[in-house]
Amino acid sequence: MKTKIKICGLTRPQDVEAVNAARPDYIGFVFAESRRRLTPQQAITLKRQLDPEIQSVGVFVNPSLETVLDITSRDILDIVQLHGDEPPAFAERVRRETGCPVVKAFRIRGEESLAALKAYDQADYLLLDTYNKNAYGGTGRAFNWALLRGNTSGKPFFLAGGLNIENIETAIRTVRPYGVDISSGVETNGRKDPGKIEEIIKKIRRFDQ
Repeated sequence: MKTKIKICGLTRPQDVEAVNAARPDYIGFVFAESRRRLTPQQAITLKRQLDPEIQSVGVFVNPSLETVLDITSRDILDIVQLHGDEPPAFAERVRRETGCPVVKAFRIRGEESLAALKAYDQADYLLLDTYNKNAYGGTGRAFNWALLRGNTSGKPFFLAGGLNIENIETAIRTVRPYGVDISSGVETNGRKDPGKIEEIIKKIRRFDQ
């Protein structure tokens, strides 16, 4: 199966140029507290430049429903990603009221983190990231992927956390995710690096063959 690729945390027009050339399946716009955070207007500008075949994902952390509805009403997003402590009922309302598929992120630190995956039926996809008590994501660190063998909910999931050109093949081989979510692994000095984006996408496509 072809591994889906998401490049998250685009902030500049040159980031959009890079993904338009390299052709991931998804990109992420961050609307949560982060050095990569965008205003809705910034996201609109970038979305207009994005190839329409690349789907845009909006990343939120514990947002109000009003915030999600406001941003999704502006034709910026194809998918909503909930990356905080949002309960299943909130995800269900987002799905119903926006019409967008929902990705629910979970931060993994051990076996005890996996029970929550199986109880969360209201998301279309899961995203499994590294636990950090001080941050909801963007840590740039991997977790123990072996935990996921036979322990996911059965839903398609994205693997996130510390993925880069050196470990991406091992990650896919070990976990067999629906998709991979890459952010800091394609950055140089905190900015998206077009060369790294192109290189990692080519490596994943070759591996899938």
